[in-house]
Amino acid sequence: MLTSLAIRRHTPYMVQPEYRIYEMNKRLQSRTEDSDNLWWDAFATEFFEDDATLTLSFCLEDGPKRYTIGRTLIPRYFSTVFEGGVTDLYYILKHSKESYHNSSITVDCDQCTMVTQHGKPMFTKVCTEGRLILEFTFDDLMRIKTWHFTIRQYRELVPRSILAMHAQDPQVLDQLSKNITRMGLTNFTLNYLRLCVILEPMQELMSRHKTYNLSPRDCLKTCLFQKWQRMVAPPAEPTRQPTTKRRKRKNSTSSTSNSSAGNNANSTGSKKKTTAANLSLSSQVPGLGAIPNCSLNPGRDGDLCHSTAVTPSGQFKEKH
Repeated sequence: MLTSLAIRRHTPYMVQPEYRIYEMNKRLQSRTEDSDNLWWDAFATEFFEDDATLTLSFCLEDGPKRYTIGRTLIPRYFSTVFEGGVTDLYYILKHSKESYHNSSITVDCDQCTMVTQHGKPMFTKVCTEGRLILEFTFDDLMRIKTWHFTIRQYRELVPRSILAMHAQDPQVLDQLSKNITRMGLTNFTLNYLRLCVILEPMQELMSRHKTYNLSPRDCLKTCLFQKWQRMVAPPAEPTRQPTTKRRKRKNSTSSTSNSSAGNNANSTGSKKKTTAANLSLSSQVPGLGAIPNCSLNPGRDGDLCHSTAVTPSGQFKEKH
């Protein structure tokens, strides 16, 4: 009975991350000229998470570039690749490394090649090589959460047959010798990535307009007002723990009395020492009747200095 149940039970099938790239290549090859925005949005929904990000890093003539776009802009990125004259697009992963985490799978491929087949302005095959790091969600859908492609180099391959056809035309040969891409990307894609620098911060305005059907001016007003409220609002104070009252010890009064008694004893001891020192000094020096004792504390009449005189009985008496 248990064996029959085990055979009938459906075992979950988890595909490999590289197989998901293979499925994405097949979906891109099934694209037609009539593929609209809905088709590209369905493509992004199938292979990318709702909070996915796509990052491209490369170096142009004016320095290194790095562009990061969100999920809402990813469909348009793939469509711009084909709008620039590309007829075919697929990715080749070689010697990739996989690492499994609690809720994600990371694929690190140092030898990734993005192959694009161009039909215009001339028939050219472009191989863009770099490092591709993908993070998949560890579930049944296995969608991409982060996409980071770092481009190192690219090659543009022209068939020999085309070169042989135009061997006698120097103008065509000069045109064939020029690159049709920049670091393997078309001008349509580069312009879109530059535009995404402006579009990415405006996603909040677009989502608010789509949700509440407000005018662009009202969306901007509400977003700015909420941002101003966040800036003006004071930060929340951390909750303080209630202070617990401690019980007083019974010997607290005795300790205070002991400390005060000790202080009084010290003061009387110091007075005895000064008196003994003055007495010995007056007895050693004959004719010394008064020892001036200057103090910063004023006396009864406001004077700063007063003297101490020795009486015949041997006691000290202050003179002012």
